[in-house]
Amino acid sequence: MRFLAVRICVVLVLLSVVFPASDLLAKSRTVSKRSVHLSSRHKFTPEDNNGGAKTARTAIRLTNGQKEPARATTAARPAEKSRSRWASLPIDEKLSAQSAIIMDGATGEVLFAQNPDLARQPASTIKVLTGLLAIENLRDGEMITPSRRAAGQPRSKIYLDPRKSYTANDLINAVLLASANDASVALAEKVGGSERAFAAMMTAKARSLGASNTICKTATGLTSEGQQSTARDLALIFNKAMEGSEFAFRVGRPKVKTVDGKLLLNHNKALWQVHGAEGGKTGYTNVARQTYVGKFKREQGEVVIALMGSETMWADVKNLVEYGFAQQESRQKDAVNQVAGVDNIAERIAAIRRSYAVKPQQASLRVLVADSKNSRL
Repeated sequence: MRFLAVRICVVLVLLSVVFPASDLLAKSRTVSKRSVHLSSRHKFTPEDNNGGAKTARTAIRLTNGQKEPARATTAARPAEKSRSRWASLPIDEKLSAQSAIIMDGATGEVLFAQNPDLARQPASTIKVLTGLLAIENLRDGEMITPSRRAAGQPRSKIYLDPRKSYTANDLINAVLLASANDASVALAEKVGGSERAFAAMMTAKARSLGASNTICKTATGLTSEGQQSTARDLALIFNKAMEGSEFAFRVGRPKVKTVDGKLLLNHNKALWQVHGAEGGKTGYTNVARQTYVGKFKREQGEVVIALMGSETMWADVKNLVEYGFAQQESRQKDAVNQVAGVDNIAERIAAIRRSYAVKPQQASLRVLVADSKNSRL
């Protein structure tokens, strides 16, 4: 009997040890299976930096003392959805500018326009004419003593001292890079005798460049009654100005030092923020809001953009530039396809000549290269 009692006790002890352990093991396996099952159902494939795909892992969180699988998210993130919707919008719905234009820099063809002939205050973009006239009428080393009126101009300025003299070279750089109002008036008075007379010269210069809706009243672009320009005129003026190597060299520099060591920083951030930037000029007043004109060159060709009355200038600049080059690339492809689809040699030559008329510096070369692969010419 004693032996039987001992055996019963041993069996009871074993049961008390084995059953809880196996039950715990079963529960653990159940949770593990549920985790694996959920993980296999909830997968997404956002591209990583190397273009590969990542698989989401289902997290396990602690709730009321028990482990439960966290809900896996399969929907796109709100930021990603927002970016996708923004990218699909038409270009005119992305702009805050009141007026804008994209012009082919080689042919002058308008690639996009939104109220391009709307007359507005140009702000400091008009200093393109100030700098251009100064370059044409002054020698770099010519010394200029600013008047008290010039030195007293409001910001932006380089704080000229009427008791000192400055080189024309430094003042021109101050106008085109740092948008200095005091340097603008000093140059105007030196070239024209007075700012008023110089402004008349600016208007005449604009007319000679094809800008018929531009009227200048100041050398600075500060708000003045009767002063106006348009996005189309600004693009025309700047594109012509960039044909001069000296003007193009000056506006294409991010920074430059004056003779006395003062550092002039270019206000045109597009030079280091937008691929292909050749040069540009910014402007702002409370009335004009943000204004900009600039030229950009890439493999597809070159574009000139201008905008007026913007509230988000740099975003507008980037959107216009990208749209402009996309338009150029699309037209180049159309020209290549047009030539490739012509069998008659005479007609093919005529098509190539037409492509020259559309894009003499860029597209026509690509048409010839692409066509040579499939042509008997």
